[in-house]
Amino acid sequence: MKLSEKHIGSLRELLARPRLRIVTVSHANPDGDAVGSSLAWAEVLRGLGHEVTCIVPNKYPYFLDWMPGIGEVVVFKTDAEGRAAKAVAEADAIFCLDFNAVSRLEILSATIEANTTACRVLIDHHLQPDEGFDIVFSHPEASSTCFLVYCLVEALYGREAVTRRMAELLYVGMMTDTGNFAFSHLTPELFRAVAALAETGIRIPEIYNNVYNAYTEGRARLFGYAINRKMNLIEDGTVAYMSLMENEMRRFQFQQGDSEGFVNYALTIKKVKMSAMFLAHRKFIRISLRSRGDVDVNLFARRYFNGGGHKNAAGGKSFLTMQETIDHYVRSVREFAEEGLLG
Repeated sequence: MKLSEKHIGSLRELLARPRLRIVTVSHANPDGDAVGSSLAWAEVLRGLGHEVTCIVPNKYPYFLDWMPGIGEVVVFKTDAEGRAAKAVAEADAIFCLDFNAVSRLEILSATIEANTTACRVLIDHHLQPDEGFDIVFSHPEASSTCFLVYCLVEALYGREAVTRRMAELLYVGMMTDTGNFAFSHLTPELFRAVAALAETGIRIPEIYNNVYNAYTEGRARLFGYAINRKMNLIEDGTVAYMSLMENEMRRFQFQQGDSEGFVNYALTIKKVKMSAMFLAHRKFIRISLRSRGDVDVNLFARRYFNGGGHKNAAGGKSFLTMQETIDHYVRSVREFAEEGLLG
């Protein structure tokens, strides 16, 4: 992966300024890559003498509670003291990690937009980033934002600058965004980066267990319910979808992050090329899309659900009822198939 020398120079010049007030932000419903990249980058910035506040729009999943420095993350939605709003208003620089448009911050978007003087730096691996950033590191070919942060640290300060604490954080994002190194963009560069992280002494099996083997009983039972009762196959068994209403999730004591990975499961069926998960929220339905091969769910999400993401992993929203959303999905899949876009 080739980083822009011009942008590296601009970033180096920005960070050379003394004691900046910096905010890092990542997308709504933050995952391991969003949290890991933000916290690791904050470690770098603090090492340079800057004042850093890490902010997320809403709560991260409970199975990330163990991550180093997680307690310093300010959750905007529950920030009764107004720490996040104050930090954003006073920021000299805002680092935007693991999202490609300020709208992805949802309830935090207006607060970020209100600061019109801070230097905005994008560090992200999603397709088609919005304009409005002063320095841009947009690399859709990167498997994760954590991998991109690793490459930035290496380019700026050398791999020896990566501490064990940073390595733990970066490994979480690299592991989770690749499905434990099973998805696309698995390059030699990525595995060289993983080797460098391992050399710091991190315990990889322990990190895996902390993330993937730390669910609640309710989550395990919800998963069984979703697969057994809610998974549907269409288009001659090549496309799948699941849906969960709020009352169904409450039955299983749903917590933020409990549906993580559900959408991927249908792709373990040999014929399935595309899968969707519809999750009901109070005001809208959140849609997760996954695919394999040449089926482009980024295109599908942009065209039909005002969303986007990666070729094989994307998302969107619907403001219709659940049944109307599912009907729209079925019609859209049929149209997609008629255009030869389902392979």
